[in-house]
Amino acid sequence: MTYLPFGWPRDTLPRRTEQVSEGKMAIDQGIYEVLKDDIGALEGLSEKKMFGGIAFMLRGNMLCGVHKDGAMYRVGKDNEEAALALPGARKMTFTGRPMGGFIDATDDAMADDATRAELLRLSVDFVGALPAK
Repeated sequence: MTYLPFGWPRDTLPRRTEQVSEGKMAIDQGIYEVLKDDIGALEGLSEKKMFGGIAFMLRGNMLCGVHKDGAMYRVGKDNEEAALALPGARKMTFTGRPMGGFIDATDDAMADDATRAELLRLSVDFVGALPAK
């Protein structure tokens, strides 16, 4: 059984389903809460429904988020190699093709505080340098 931070078993995390336009969006509420706690109170942070999930936006630019299959981080192409070296990180293939600069975080990555912290650091480094939208 995979455990997330704070000893939560992965298969017993609360889940929620939200209605979005014509389709349904199912996200893992536990992962959403973990990401929200990891991010804390960054100035300029907001949430937006995207990619069939919820994205955390930093000054209008996507930082990270939760989607139906787990979590993702926007690390940028320059940080991609460093992110992929982390356990449980893989290229995001949302549409069947790799999306440059985006990383999917597996259950193993989300269960490790240090991995999540480094993915978030890489994301904040990249997104924080972008102009606000």
